[in-house]
Amino acid sequence: MNPARPAARRAETALFLIAALVSIYAVSQFLRNSVGVIANDLARELSLSATQTGLLSSAFFLAFAAVQIPIGILIDRYGPKRTMLGTAVLTVLGTVLFALAPSASLLIAARALMGLGCSTFFMAPLVIYARRFPPERFAGLTSLQMGLANIGTLAATAPLAASAAAFGWRASFLAVAALTVVIALAIVMAVPGDDGSGKPKETWGAAFRGVAAALKMPSFWPVFFMHLTTYGCFASVIGLWAGPWLSDVHGADFAARGRILLLGATAQIAGMLIWGAMDRFWGSYKKPVLIGSTVTILLLSVLVLVPLDRTWATLWFIPFGFFVAYTPILTSHGKSLFPSAITGRGITLMNIGTMGGAFLSQSVTGMLIDLVGRSEQGLYRPEGYRLVFAALAAWLLLSLLFYVKAIDPHPSRYANKA
Repeated sequence: MNPARPAARRAETALFLIAALVSIYAVSQFLRNSVGVIANDLARELSLSATQTGLLSSAFFLAFAAVQIPIGILIDRYGPKRTMLGTAVLTVLGTVLFALAPSASLLIAARALMGLGCSTFFMAPLVIYARRFPPERFAGLTSLQMGLANIGTLAATAPLAASAAAFGWRASFLAVAALTVVIALAIVMAVPGDDGSGKPKETWGAAFRGVAAALKMPSFWPVFFMHLTTYGCFASVIGLWAGPWLSDVHGADFAARGRILLLGATAQIAGMLIWGAMDRFWGSYKKPVLIGSTVTILLLSVLVLVPLDRTWATLWFIPFGFFVAYTPILTSHGKSLFPSAITGRGITLMNIGTMGGAFLSQSVTGMLIDLVGRSEQGLYRPEGYRLVFAALAAWLLLSLLFYVKAIDPHPSRYANKA
């Protein structure tokens, strides 16, 4: 028997598994970022204030973050595959409700249900990778998971704008619900059954003690606070306020907003794939994070201090999308802090920072824009948007100063010592 054939089959199986896990996470990326390009249209249709628009978008992140501790326990207790498929049902229900909702309150409830449903689509795949692949491949797989899944972020820009213009945003979300069902069926076939069924399950008390143990791991809090602010910057800019900013300040129409946001989302995908290999290049988790976050702060400061015209504003999204995409390295840093027995809980605790930070940043920035108010033409003032960008830069800077103190347990350091 040709030994190459089993190896080829294993490679094909691994590719199918990765493709299925990337696809389900792409659904989450689409849903979480889908308000940005249609925000002004939703606000006009439902007479929403900036605070209400922020709440509509951030409800996804609040629900997502709120269930991360029980999700981490469920993943470790019952397995990532079963937990992920169970929440996929909630995703489909939330997306259908959003498409059919006749009021702002039901739209917000639907967004919260989407957040509950998508709460496992990143963490569960990471646990599968951690259990089924060598540790040295984790950062690369995390980069693939985050980078390729941002096809969903791309779909939430120009493609969503085009679909909403042609078929309406409600029909577009019904199509996403149907696609989610197809992807869930692919996961049933592609992902092996959860192992450990013959092992005695720990009690719920022991499970929560595992959460407490994860919180006490060295450098947990410096890395956590970096998670709290990093994704919040991207979600608040690309996922929410960039579209209204381009419309109110630069006069961009529906199609133009979609095209410009597509540039930022594309740059983020390229950035994630490139940053994902930077830990091996530097032999460090911290160095790439320090570089990426520092440049992100500087770019946000440009929007505060420099009155860009529309051409420069368009070009600004390319470096922003690229440099804010260091999140795979940050995620790998967080994962490296925890022993295998509490990997699921540790990663999901970090994700509370990621998604909770997105909720806080979107909610607070909506309040800041309302604080400045509208112009006589009914548009949000440029000063309000500058206040948003300044707040995001300051928040990220504070976390960065805290993060500098974190330990850096990169595998290369131990290899060099050996």
